[in-house]
Amino acid sequence: MTAPPSVTSPGTGPAAPPGAGAPEDRGRSWPGQRALLGHLRPQRRRMAAGVLLGLVGSVMGLAQPLAAKRVVDDMGRGAPAAGPVLVLSLLVVAGAVLAGLGYYVLQYSAESIVCTARRRLTDRLLRLRVPVVESSEPGDLIARVTSDTTLLRQTAPQAVSAAVTGTLVTAATVVMMGLLDAVLLTVTLAVVAFVGVVVALVAPRIGRATRHTQEAVGCIGAALERALGAFRTVKASGAEQREAEALCRAAERARRTGVRAAAWEAVSATTSAVVVQVCFLVVLGVGGARVTSGATDVSTLVAFLLYLFALAPRIGQLVEGVGQVQVGSAAADRIAQVEQLETEKPGTEMPTREESQTAEQEDEGVRSPLSVSFDQVSFAYRPGLPRVHHGVSFTVPAGGLTAFVGPSGAGKTTVFSLIERFYEQDSGRVLLDGEDVRQWPLARLRASIGYVEQDVPVLAGTLRDNLTLGTSDPDPGELARVLRLARLDVLADRLPDGLDTDVGHRGSRLSGGERQRVAIARALLRRPGLLLLDEVTSQLDAANEAALRDTVTDTARHTTVLVVAHRLSTVTTADRIVVMEAGRVRAVGTHAELLAHDDLYRDLASTQLLGP
Repeated sequence: MTAPPSVTSPGTGPAAPPGAGAPEDRGRSWPGQRALLGHLRPQRRRMAAGVLLGLVGSVMGLAQPLAAKRVVDDMGRGAPAAGPVLVLSLLVVAGAVLAGLGYYVLQYSAESIVCTARRRLTDRLLRLRVPVVESSEPGDLIARVTSDTTLLRQTAPQAVSAAVTGTLVTAATVVMMGLLDAVLLTVTLAVVAFVGVVVALVAPRIGRATRHTQEAVGCIGAALERALGAFRTVKASGAEQREAEALCRAAERARRTGVRAAAWEAVSATTSAVVVQVCFLVVLGVGGARVTSGATDVSTLVAFLLYLFALAPRIGQLVEGVGQVQVGSAAADRIAQVEQLETEKPGTEMPTREESQTAEQEDEGVRSPLSVSFDQVSFAYRPGLPRVHHGVSFTVPAGGLTAFVGPSGAGKTTVFSLIERFYEQDSGRVLLDGEDVRQWPLARLRASIGYVEQDVPVLAGTLRDNLTLGTSDPDPGELARVLRLARLDVLADRLPDGLDTDVGHRGSRLSGGERQRVAIARALLRRPGLLLLDEVTSQLDAANEAALRDTVTDTARHTTVLVVAHRLSTVTTADRIVVMEAGRVRAVGTHAELLAHDDLYRDLASTQLLGP
C-alpha cells in the first residue's frame, strides 16, 4: 500500500505550518494589528463600556489634586477643611469603584474574545484538508489554539484601556497642569516626548521577539506530541534521553526568545520610570525656585506635583499598552496563519451535526450498495513527488466483496483515500454510483461510506463514544447486533462499566485486536452503502479473523465491500480481486483465475499472502 510521505525525518525536527519560523520582517506588524482588531471588533461595545467606566474613574482621580489644593488653601487661611476633605474622600472611593468595575467588564470581554477565537480556530482545524494537516505539526497547531489565544486575553483589554483611557487622561492631565503652571508643564512635556521616542524604537522589537517566542513554544508542543505519540517505541528504543534533549533544546530556544522579549520590555519600562523620576526632581527643583521667587504659591506646586504623580502611571500605562499591542498582534498574526490554511473547497464543507443526522436519516431508508469506478486516475501526494497512481482504471459493481492486493507501495490504500476525498486525483475520474465523487456533497459522501483505517485509531473517551462516533442515537437493538458481529459483546460484558468504560488515551486500555474490532463495529453501525476495510485482520487471532470473514461475507450481500488484504484467507472468497503493482492495475479476476494467469499473484499467494 502507499501512504502519504512523511514530512518529518528523524533528527530534523518537526515541520511547521505556513508562516512559522519566518525571518524577522517588519512588514508583519501591520497585518498582525489588523488581525488583532478583527478579534476585538465583536466585543467593541462591551469594551467601550469598560473603558468608559475606567475613564470616569480616572476623571474623578483628576479632580483629587484640585480638592487637595483646596484643603491646603483652607488650612492656610485657618478655615474649616472638613468639607473639602469629605469631597476628596468621596472622589477617591468612587474613582476606585468605577475603575474596578471597568476592569471587570474588560476582563469579561477578554474571556469572550478568547472563547470566540478558540471556537473559530478549532472549527477551522477540523475542516482543514487532510494534506494540510499532514504537512503541519499537531503540537504547533495546538499551541496556537491554547497559548496564542491566551495572549489575546492578557493583552486585548489592557491595550485598549491604555490606548483610550491613558491617552485621554494624559491629555486632560497635561491641560490641568498647563492651567496651573505653564513653565513646569514645559519640563513635563519634554519628558513625555523623550519617552515617546523610546517607545517608538523599542515597540517593534517587542513584537518580533514575542512572535519568535510563540513559535518556539509551538515547537515544544510539536516535539512533545511527537514523543508521546510514539511513547512505547521511544521507550523500547531507549530513546528517552534523545527525545528529552530535543525537548530541552526547544525549551532553551523558547527561553532565549522570551528573555529577549523581556529585555526589550524592561528597557521600555525602566526608561519611562527613570525619566519620570528625573522629571519629578526637576519639577520639584524648578517649582521650589518659583515658590521662593513668588512666581507661584505652595498650593499650586502641591497640586502640580500631584498631577505629575498621576501622570507617571499614565505614561507607564501607555508604554505598557504599546508593548501589549505588539504582543497581541504577534499572537493574532499566528492565529491568522492558521485561519489562512486551506480547508475543504467551497460547496464541499465538512458535515455539521445537523447535516450528518439528515444524511443518516436519508441513508436509513435506502442503504443501497454503491458501485465504484476509477477511470484513468493519476495522483501524486505533492507536486514534485513521484506519482502513486499511473492511469489506474477498474470497476466494482454494486454489492459483493472486492479485494485489493499487491506489494507494499502499490497504491492500494491511496484508492481508499481518493474515494473518501481525503485527497483529489491529479487527473482522471473517481466515480461512486456513476457520479464523480467531486460532485457529491461531502456530508452525503462520507455518511454513505464506512471506513476502517489500517492503524485503527481509537479516541479517548468511553467505548460507547467510539462506537457511536458520527452516529446520532443509534437503536439499542442495532448496537447490540453490531457488537455481536464484531465479537465485541463479550468485551462489553466483562468491562466494569460496560459500554461506558473509559478506553484511555488512544484506546490504550484495549488490545490491538480489540481496537480493530471497535473500528469495524463503528463502521458497520453506520450501515454504509460502501465499506472500506484497510487490512482489518492484521491484529486478530485465528478465531476472530474467521468470525470477521463471516461478518464481511454477510455484509457484502447488501453492501459493497472493498478490502485491502495481505492474507490469503481474506481474498479467496472475494467476488473479484484487483492486483496492483507500482501504481497500476495489473490484473482483475477471481482467486482461481489469477492463480492460473498472473505470475505476481501466484508469488503473493505463496509468500506475502500467507495462508494455510
